Amino acid sequence: MIGKRTWGGVIGIRNPLPLLDGGQLFRPEFAPYSKDGKDWIIESHGVDPDIVVDNDPGKEFKGEDQQLDRGIEEIQTEMKTKSYDLPPIPPYPNRNPAKRS
Repeated sequence: MIGKRTWGGVIGIRNPLPLLDGGQLFRPEFAPYSKDGKDWIIESHGVDPDIVVDNDPGKEFKGEDQQLDRGIEEIQTEMKTKSYDLPPIPPYPNRNPAKRS
């Protein structure tokens, strides 16, 4: 992750309950917690980024996104330094009934 630490509010809300007066009731339903059930994993702290980059509001106003630019820079570096093997291409099916063996 590139950017700033997330805000740490990870309790999710879905499917609001309809009220008789036309309003809605939103209730927390799920949040990530530790396997032993004793602690929240990222609640109230957030997720720390791998690379910290803070956007300058003045540059953002002019259309420059420093976090996005750093992400593109990281990908371009990886493309130059890492190699990946492509999976084998599967054989194409013979769809011509006259040429089937």
